[in-house]
Amino acid sequence: MHKDAYRDIFNIFNLICIVLASFIISSCGHKAYRLPRYPHTPPTQQPYEINGRVYYPLPSAVGYSEVGYASWYGKGFHGRPTASGEIYNMYAYTAAHKTLPLGTYCLVENLSNGKRVVVKVNDRGPFVKNRIIDLSYSAAKAIGMIGPGVTKVRITALGQKGKRLPDLVHGNFYVQVGAFKVKDNAVRLKRQLKKRYKNVRIKRRYSPRGPFFGVQLYAGSNIKTAKKMEKQLEREGFKEAFIISAD
Repeated sequence: MHKDAYRDIFNIFNLICIVLASFIISSCGHKAYRLPRYPHTPPTQQPYEINGRVYYPLPSAVGYSEVGYASWYGKGFHGRPTASGEIYNMYAYTAAHKTLPLGTYCLVENLSNGKRVVVKVNDRGPFVKNRIIDLSYSAAKAIGMIGPGVTKVRITALGQKGKRLPDLVHGNFYVQVGAFKVKDNAVRLKRQLKKRYKNVRIKRRYSPRGPFFGVQLYAGSNIKTAKKMEKQLEREGFKEAFIISAD
């Protein structure tokens, strides 16, 4: 056989392999892991690859907060294993997130209507551009997003499996008014706020894009007082102000 014919056969074989590999990856749904890379790290905390992109799960959920778009998943995944090993139940209050530790409890707020729900992260995803969390059917229904399908939300990590969750009504609350990659910028905002407010602090936080510095004001010992301060700060121009529980 001519050497050009061998080359054509070889190229066709490679193309078939690429197509098969792509099919296998795309058929994995919310779960597709590489072999563990770190010997002392649990399998669910290992880096994993989806569609050519590597994701690195965060070591801790402490202080995590994120704003972005949520979607939901239901019957097509009902009864299947999730990334945590649990069986997906579309009627439970659970969610998929790309990097939060599995077992993390999150408060998810629908920013279009103010409705909130607490979910447990037990799966990985959504692997769709501009989506930060996939909610179960019941969780999505609780915040009124079944019809729209996709909505803008705020995620706030509350705690992890085996740890006591914070009281969402009573306790010590802060309102975060700004977050910066550069600490000096956070310090400048803190100085500005201290001219009008007594208790202002800077807390180091974590996000998928690395550490950042949150500027926070003490907002009282109950959620109603904290909500009033949040609204006041929004009127002052801090449109992204939001409440967090003290840690």
